[in-house]
Amino acid sequence: MSQPVTLSEAAAERLHAIAEREGRPVMLRVAVEGGGCSGFQYQFDLVDQAQADDLKIERNGAAALVDIVSLALLTGSEIDFVDELAGAEFRVRNPNAKSSCGCGVSFSI
Repeated sequence: MSQPVTLSEAAAERLHAIAEREGRPVMLRVAVEGGGCSGFQYQFDLVDQAQADDLKIERNGAAALVDIVSLALLTGSEIDFVDELAGAEFRVRNPNAKSSCGCGVSFSI
């Protein structure tokens, strides 16, 4: 059975680089919160431990976490990392989003 949310190769590489720089293992917590200019917004945090109800998504030894409430809005998504002229950031490619704001941080369903 495939994971309901996936982690891209670029995101896994970035998490490894962050862990190496920090000198400790880190996981990326991805959550969806109400707010932003389109109704929902993504929240990204680096954490040391998973919560009991988190879905743990792994790729090449790197891990991201999604809480059970956010999972309903993220199913089918890919957590990616992009490094563009405008900046470097983690980004969610969410097929459930009907629209998003110009910066890509908020979306609507």
